[in-house]
Amino acid sequence: MRSFLCQVSLALTLAVSAAAQDEPLPTLPPPSTRDTQVALFNRKDFTGFTFCMLNGADPAQTWTVTNGLIHCTGTPDGYLRTTQSYSNYWLTVEWRFVKVAPGADNTGILLHMQLPDKVWPRCIQVQGKHDHVGDLFLMGGAESKEHLGMGEDTPLPFRGQSREKPVGEWNTAETICIHNTVVSFINGYCVNETTETTLNDGYIGFQSEGGDIEIRSIYFTPLKY
Repeated sequence: MRSFLCQVSLALTLAVSAAAQDEPLPTLPPPSTRDTQVALFNRKDFTGFTFCMLNGADPAQTWTVTNGLIHCTGTPDGYLRTTQSYSNYWLTVEWRFVKVAPGADNTGILLHMQLPDKVWPRCIQVQGKHDHVGDLFLMGGAESKEHLGMGEDTPLPFRGQSREKPVGEWNTAETICIHNTVVSFINGYCVNETTETTLNDGYIGFQSEGGDIEIRSIYFTPLKY
C-alpha cells in the first residue's frame, strides 16, 4: 500500500510515490530543468562550509579537497556542514567509498542540523553505512510520525533491496525535504520516507564516522510547494 505522495513544483511537477516493502521501488523521474540548481561545493575548497570535530581535532587532518573531490578519512568522528541554513529543497550528492573495512565503513548525510555544533547534533540523517545506505536516523531528539517511540539508536530501515553500488563506484543520494517530510532516493530508487518530522530546516552536513569516502558534487535545488 502506498504510504506517501509528494508533489513538488520546480518548473515541472515531480510526483513520487514511496513504496511499501512488498512493492517495486519507483525510479526518480529526471528533472526537465536545473535552472535553479546551486552547487554547494565549488570543487576547489571548503568555501561555504565549516567543521565540527570530536575533541576539537584539526579538521585538516580529516577533510581535504584534491582534484575536485572532497576526501574524508573517516577519523576522528565529526562533520563538515554548510554555514547557511536551508529548508524546502532537493539535495543531490555524489559520493563513494574509497575502501571499507570492519568498523571503518560508515558515513551519512545530515539534514536539518541544529546548533550548537556537537558530535552529534539534533538532525535527520540519511545513513551512509555500507550495506545500510538509505536508512533514516532521527538524531539528538528529533522525531517523526513513523519513528516515534522507536528510540534514537533505531533507524527507519530502507525499503526493498539495497541500492548501494559496489565500493569504489559513485552513488547518487537524492533527498527531498519539503515542510515536515523527508523522502530519500539512492541511485534513482525511492528507498525511504518519513513524515511529520519535528525539524523542517537547518544546516546540511556530511559525517566523518569511520568510512574512507570521497564526494564529487553537492547540488541544492530550492523547492516551492
